[in-house]
Amino acid sequence: MSATVRFAAELFLWADGSWHFVRLPDAAAEEVRDLADEAWHGPRRGFGSVKVRATIGVTSWGTSVFPEKESGSFLLPVKKAVRAAEGIVADDLVPVELEVEPDLGSGVEEGTP
Repeated sequence: MSATVRFAAELFLWADGSWHFVRLPDAAAEEVRDLADEAWHGPRRGFGSVKVRATIGVTSWGTSVFPEKESGSFLLPVKKAVRAAEGIVADDLVPVELEVEPDLGSGVEEGTP
C-alpha cells in the first residue's frame, strides 16, 4: 500500500552548492508524516527519513525525504539526472508527487505465510 502526496515547490541549491532540494510545504510534510506513521506502525527509518517514490514531470525515482530541523519540514534531494531529464534548475517551481512507501522490513508482508 502506498499513498500519494502532490504539491509544487521551489527547487533550491544547498548552501555549499553541491546538492539540490525541494522543501515540502507544511501541509505536504504533515501528510507525509501521517502516512508514514500509518504505514509503518512505529518509528521511521534512520534520522527520521521516509522512503518515497518521487516523480517530477515524467521522471520517477526511489529515494527518501529527510527531516529538516530548521523548518520542521522534509527535504527531497533531486539528482542531477532528474534535473537534466526535466530541464529544471534552481529557483524553478516544480510539480512533485511523492508515493509514501511502507517500510517492508524483512520483505515479508503481513498475512504472508
